[in-house]
Amino acid sequence: MKSTTPDRLPLAALLALALAGFVTILTEALPAGLLPQIGTGLGVSEALAGQLVTIYAIGSLLAAIPLMTITQGLRRRPLLLAAIVGFAIANTVTTFSTSYTLTMVARFLAGVAAGLLWALLAGYASRMVPEHLKGRAIAIAMVGTPLALSLGVPAGTLLGNLVGWRVCFAMMSLLALMLIVWVRLKVPDFAGQATGKRLSLGQVFTLPGIRPVLFVVLAFVLAHNILYTYIAPFLSAAKMAERTDLVLLVFGITALFGIWIIGVLIDRYLHALTLASIALFALAALVLGLAGDVLEAVYSAVAAWGLAFGGAATLFQTALAKSAGPAADVAQSMLVTAWNLAIAGGGIVGGVLLEQLGVSSFSPALLILLVAALIVVWAAGIHGLARRIKLSG
Repeated sequence: MKSTTPDRLPLAALLALALAGFVTILTEALPAGLLPQIGTGLGVSEALAGQLVTIYAIGSLLAAIPLMTITQGLRRRPLLLAAIVGFAIANTVTTFSTSYTLTMVARFLAGVAAGLLWALLAGYASRMVPEHLKGRAIAIAMVGTPLALSLGVPAGTLLGNLVGWRVCFAMMSLLALMLIVWVRLKVPDFAGQATGKRLSLGQVFTLPGIRPVLFVVLAFVLAHNILYTYIAPFLSAAKMAERTDLVLLVFGITALFGIWIIGVLIDRYLHALTLASIALFALAALVLGLAGDVLEAVYSAVAAWGLAFGGAATLFQTALAKSAGPAADVAQSMLVTAWNLAIAGGGIVGGVLLEQLGVSSFSPALLILLVAALIVVWAAGIHGLARRIKLSG
């Protein structure tokens, strides 16, 4: 893009991508805070209403890799717009539907749109800027995620309780329509991959650095979701059940600081920051295991956990984009798949641990996963398996 200089970021375009991420996360997570109202509105139980979140994740999981593989040759902006249009349609249907089945179909469509958008986001941001600003550009594009989790979901839940859950989804549709205009006006278009330069899924998977990053994504996000999904029973065991909202607020605020720190430093210290984030999360898990019944220790550990998690997606996406080069979109689709597998796995593994061993088993399980991730990142840096990951570190 001609207007981009070595020291200037195309903020209007990058913030449009950030808003796209915000819409994606808010569309995914909003039902979780409004389950009673949605269940009543659709005439189903809260458990069935909760499947609106599950079907969304399934849509993302199934769609990301196939869509990115078959659309490698298409121009990028029409693909991005198609994903946002998908959100507008899905949220509009959700707004007016009185049928549980139709709403589930709409949520699946939204999940498909999310799989496409997440696979595009990091590669799109990195193509707007020169090499030494790629990490910062991705960090800005990803800021919508912690904003949606820390501010958007609580605000949406409050609004839903005041004016009804359907109004919330109607507002999401309007936001998507506004975003379509913004993207059309401010986000540059890029060509897809020429036929002779496209790599197969297998070729991308075997590029240096790809497999270590995907393993770390699985381990780190699985550890996160074991704890995040079952934070309520964990706090209940520590006699802090009534403080769950405050604990999650602390997590959300420190996550915002985490992504800010990563955004400032990522282009110089990508490898070191990745190690530091994993180590900080491991330290938080250790504190929760040793002093999970001490109020101050829990708040401190959750703050450290949020700080570590806030910029994690940016770190992983930047590492993958640098390792994959022109095949970044296909590689990002693998990350989307790994991330959603880890989300599902966190629910399953955490549930088994909770039922069989209790919340005291969370800390050892998290430490096993995070130590494994640390070893892989360290080895990748030492042996050059992901030389481009360490290039800035």
